[in-house]
Amino acid sequence: MAKNSPILGTSPLRKEGLAKVLGLAQYVDDITLPGMIYGATVRATIPRGRILSIAFDPSIDWSEFTIVTAADIPGENTIIHLTKDHPCLATEFVNHPDEPILLIAHKDKTILPAAVAAVKIEYEQYPGIYTIEESEAAVEANDDTRIIWRGHGHGGTPNCFKTYLMQKNRTPIPDDVWATADYIVEGEYHTGAQEQLYIENNGVIGEAVVVDGACVEVKVQGSMQCPFYLVHALEHVFALPQDKCQVIQTETGGAFGGKEDFPSVIGSHAALLAMKAGCPVKMTYDRAEDMVATTKRHPSRTRLKVAVSKEGKLLAGEIDFAIDGGAYATLSPVVLSRGVIHAGGPYHWPHLTIRGKAMATNIAPHGAFRGFGAPQSIFGVERHMDKIAKTVGLTPEELRRRNFLQHGGRTSTGQLLKDPMDLDALLTRALRESDYHRKTALFAQTNPTSPIKRGMGFATFFHGTGFTGSGERRLNSQVEIEITPEGRPNILVSSTEFGQGTNTILCQVAAETLNLPYEDILIAQPDTYKVPNSGPTVASRTAMIVGKLVERASIQLCGLLVGSGYVPEHYTPEAFQQGAAKYVTELGTCKASVRYEAPGDIFWDDETYSGDAYPGYAWAVYVAEVAVDTRTYSATCTDFHALQEVGKVLHPKLAAGQIEGGVAQGIGYALYEKCQWVNGRMANNQMTNYIMPTSADLPPIHAHFEEVPSIHGPGGAKGIGELPMDGPAPAILNAIEAATGIPFRTIPLLPEDIFTAMTGAPEHFAPLTDRDTRVEPAQVPA
Repeated sequence: MAKNSPILGTSPLRKEGLAKVLGLAQYVDDITLPGMIYGATVRATIPRGRILSIAFDPSIDWSEFTIVTAADIPGENTIIHLTKDHPCLATEFVNHPDEPILLIAHKDKTILPAAVAAVKIEYEQYPGIYTIEESEAAVEANDDTRIIWRGHGHGGTPNCFKTYLMQKNRTPIPDDVWATADYIVEGEYHTGAQEQLYIENNGVIGEAVVVDGACVEVKVQGSMQCPFYLVHALEHVFALPQDKCQVIQTETGGAFGGKEDFPSVIGSHAALLAMKAGCPVKMTYDRAEDMVATTKRHPSRTRLKVAVSKEGKLLAGEIDFAIDGGAYATLSPVVLSRGVIHAGGPYHWPHLTIRGKAMATNIAPHGAFRGFGAPQSIFGVERHMDKIAKTVGLTPEELRRRNFLQHGGRTSTGQLLKDPMDLDALLTRALRESDYHRKTALFAQTNPTSPIKRGMGFATFFHGTGFTGSGERRLNSQVEIEITPEGRPNILVSSTEFGQGTNTILCQVAAETLNLPYEDILIAQPDTYKVPNSGPTVASRTAMIVGKLVERASIQLCGLLVGSGYVPEHYTPEAFQQGAAKYVTELGTCKASVRYEAPGDIFWDDETYSGDAYPGYAWAVYVAEVAVDTRTYSATCTDFHALQEVGKVLHPKLAAGQIEGGVAQGIGYALYEKCQWVNGRMANNQMTNYIMPTSADLPPIHAHFEEVPSIHGPGGAKGIGELPMDGPAPAILNAIEAATGIPFRTIPLLPEDIFTAMTGAPEHFAPLTDRDTRVEPAQVPA
């Protein structure tokens, strides 16, 4: 057959783009079903305690409402993630503010807020735990009153959801390494929580089929990333088999990890209300509820102790990485896992020990967010590399060059780097593109006499693509491509589109492999009754893992049609469609189906946490230029260059958008976005007081790519979605230290933090404290 022009590497229109720009796309809040009513959640108002009583205000006619308590749950009162510690609805105890206790529904959604407020709950309050350090202290003191998570039966220990120990070469660091090192450099680094702040809040519609008083089938449609995660949750809550739990992803307005695990909560709640009400129930959160009740990026603390030679060679490292998991385990163990594996950075360590732990606090559970633990630990190691360089007397550039991983070397987990990679070349190009050396010299001349101090900083890092270790083997993902009656290939996957380009790139892969026009390829709406489980849309796995499965399914489909004689070997698009349609008419279903097959040379040991952590890695160098105004104590990022090697770039425009969006989120993480906690509750839960960067706050963002194809992805592609979240924060703080000489070690870095450091003020300004004690004169009418 004549080969059409390449489709991979070009930027066709997004598959769902036209419907979105024409306003035809149906988000969950656009959908109304016959007889549908509306649901709301009655939540805890304290961080920790025992429920004493629940009273319903008699001024409200409660007979008009559907009310669900834990007693109504037909199956288990649990939201299953990795373990069963998370109640669907609290019964006796609450462990964080805004924990769900009751569900109510009514045909008039406008009266729901008043009804929620009219449910009065009395508590016996217990002492709360709000930080990693407080949680650790309770364990160390064996203070039973402050042990908030027992761990029994859930794979953890008191107040600790999970621990990991990772040692290079599976051996401890020899004592003589510390004794003979020229330098031992220690440091501690902290990152805060971060809200995903997707455009569309969480929302679902639940339906249930009840026969003779028993729920026999449930259906949930809504905004989500991972339909089969919600299926799994529904199986437990309703005690139903998988084939009686249908989940459909509606058009989804952003996710960033915030709709990975949380739809299991709101989806179970809506289905419970539907079961009891006997009609469909829609639940959508407003912005304030979404921000206080749903997951955030895990706060973290990273402690490093590094032995270094006088030549600047890393000799050994001890890294202790801790995250705040919130009240329940949710996804904390796997977030911790990725953070631990990335904590050593893209460097050669002769000896390395990394310890990780996820601690419990009385805050709403933290969960998935783009980067999934790696931004936290990479921030620590990249800030520390600059500290080591300063200690040894080398430039940050030279220190890294002396310690970079090389092709043929081994990572911290002992993985042999078989695929070509060249961090030296990436660093050289990134510094050239950003004009790093000239600007560094210029700022050294201008800063002493200018109130605005400018600086250049960079971060070098990597990000594993796909599930960690044996995760992809366990998922056993499946992809199908089915021919429609009209003869068009229709991709069947549970991988979801939420703005990042899943539908587009998978269709590109199929079109390229089948040698058909991109416009001829269809992709089905994710519906668990109709599509196989291709795994969750997370972990930078869609392009590489699912895309490779689509490529293989396309090859299989082509072989089936050509081998059967319905499509000629040298076909045109018209001949393919005609022959495929004839096959369906005469023989019935025409479908190709493939499952994930782990490469034979990839092995992982879960016990020792060593081996081949990921099928492949993306590599990057990010360079930030900053300005710090010593009059206002504000820091801004004024220019940003992001260079990455991500294999084959499937869709250049989407890829650039991924990088620009990720960098923007990273800038917010570094300089703007601070979750203010008051007794475990997010106090700044509105977009008016949770400050994120707008387009006016962002610098020019220059996305650059190197393409080194990988055998593990379609057309040589690797993952790209999470990578741009990892590098901005350390690059920016490295630049701020270059500008000011102050080694800030905590993000977000706000003006009050810079003020404190520059002026020696005794305390940080608390943004929620009114420090203006002046009495304003009374307003006198004119």
